[in-house]
Amino acid sequence: MPEPGLRLLHVHAHPDDESSKGAASTAMYVEQGVEVLVATCTGGERGSVLNPAMDRPEVWADIAAIRSREMDRAREILGIQQVWLGYVDSGFPEGDPLPPLPEGCFGLLDPVEAAKPLVKVIREFKPQVMTTYDENGGYPHPDHIMCHKISMEAFRQAADASLYPELGEPWQVSKLYYQMGFHRLRYMALDAAMHEAGMDSPYGERLAQWEDYSHEQRVTTRVPCGDWFAVRDQALLAHETQIDPNGHWFDAPLDVQRRAWPTEDFELVASTVESAMPESDLFAGLRGQRDPGLAVASESWVI
Repeated sequence: MPEPGLRLLHVHAHPDDESSKGAASTAMYVEQGVEVLVATCTGGERGSVLNPAMDRPEVWADIAAIRSREMDRAREILGIQQVWLGYVDSGFPEGDPLPPLPEGCFGLLDPVEAAKPLVKVIREFKPQVMTTYDENGGYPHPDHIMCHKISMEAFRQAADASLYPELGEPWQVSKLYYQMGFHRLRYMALDAAMHEAGMDSPYGERLAQWEDYSHEQRVTTRVPCGDWFAVRDQALLAHETQIDPNGHWFDAPLDVQRRAWPTEDFELVASTVESAMPESDLFAGLRGQRDPGLAVASESWVI
């Protein structure tokens, strides 16, 4: 049943991250009447063109504007609101030794100070639930790691009445999650389901090289959203420069994905409300409140 007053904030490093991480549950919550806002840290100006069909000089020459238009299309598909935080993409350094990050880029900022625009967003939008990346950024891109850092700072600062009164009244986000969609158990399930369906699986080599099992052990919340996987894929394809329609995102047919792993997964890292574990809803413990828009607390506990 639709429940008015619920608000969800996703904080992402680049345009396309909102479609590759948590997009199906986002579309589900939008359909339920939840207001969803995506805060995009950078414009993806130094990103690569990952779709061979878009790897053309005129695309590279106008990459920032193109990625902005792609974000507009994805926003419309998902039914979300979206705001740019205005930081400059760091690019992904490669080489041995790694080259220094470009001067003035997002990855080099002081996270305490850089959190201020996100504090303003939190105080104005007043989300009960916020998601971001874990301490490793999900993967070690400098913008993803800095996205984590400013998210944690903004989560704390937005609730502190002594900080930045010019940015609005303090707001305590009730629940903070890390995105945990890419973990070994999910790919094991997809691999097994494809073999059971008599199909060649592309996941064997990836699984054989998997070294970090920590994400699967940290998941606290699995949100069933398989019915919205097709919407997720439409949003992904809106990011034409980043998503190859013949690429790995679409290796497993949707029916296989829905059967093998029909959830998107998260780790609850801070909360002001009680909820039974494991959860199946980011708003567990918040639904049915007299006025969820007034869910403000003075402090949070970390699980």
